[in-house]
Amino acid sequence: MRWGLVCIALLMPLALPSQYLVTLAMLTLVSAGLGQAWNLAGGFGGLTSFGHVAFFGLGAYAAAIVQLRLGWSPWLGLPLAALVGLGAGLLVGFASFRAGLRGSYFALVTLAFAEAFRVLANSLDITGAGLGLQLRMAPGLEAFQFVDRRLSYLAALVFLVLATAAALHLRASRFGARLAAVRESEAAASALGIDVVRTKSLALALSGALTALGGVLYLQTYLYIDPSIAFSPQRSVEMLLVAMIGGAGTVWGPLLGALVLHVVAEGTQLLVSRPGVAPMMYGVLLLLIVWLLPGGIASLRGRIARHA
Repeated sequence: MRWGLVCIALLMPLALPSQYLVTLAMLTLVSAGLGQAWNLAGGFGGLTSFGHVAFFGLGAYAAAIVQLRLGWSPWLGLPLAALVGLGAGLLVGFASFRAGLRGSYFALVTLAFAEAFRVLANSLDITGAGLGLQLRMAPGLEAFQFVDRRLSYLAALVFLVLATAAALHLRASRFGARLAAVRESEAAASALGIDVVRTKSLALALSGALTALGGVLYLQTYLYIDPSIAFSPQRSVEMLLVAMIGGAGTVWGPLLGALVLHVVAEGTQLLVSRPGVAPMMYGVLLLLIVWLLPGGIASLRGRIARHA
């Protein structure tokens, strides 16, 4: 029954008459999927990353480059982007965790990696330097380009389902149990024979692969990418907020967080048109959630059950 209601709720936007409203719903799903990807490492593994946008940008650029420079099908860009995100996650993970970085130090290192990739994208000809890369418009399934935003919504829904399935599997798997042990106490996990560096690196790699797929989805929706879009720190912050506000380390938290954030963002824009107000509202909302619901919105159900 519960799963049926979830499916109905997720498919309801397809009946909306306005392309604008369908687009808003699609962006909410993409945001939820990216938040879920961050959640695999940051929530389930406690690997707080401030530079997750690096995987997003690398995935988008990988898909754009193979289309424009090599003439490949955009569908082949999906597995390639996932492999690039996976490799980048392993690289960042092993480099950071072998050096013993954790907590705020690891968060700052991920931010530095994202900035380094942004500088490289601004400098290389293959990425279009500061001008970015523009895909040729060729609407249709073969080119993975959809004029009807309802089809884009379905693509975003598949992305979210894939990320959520990964979270469900991680929570129930032995690897997920090892990752939870590492999150709670690295010393205790190591004493139990768990390879801490390998476990954390694999979690970051899985998260990076899914985040890279989100970058491809963005590219195929807007047909353009440049360094300021691909490696924007604001996108990293949004991924983090989606997971933390909804409930980091929970399966449904990112979806709840994305829904709340986008409702707040759109409501703020309708009521106040001044720039900078939306980020301020994000900050206020995060403070309220941390204060009133430290476990995120997803923890509200447990609180209600305890007081019932």
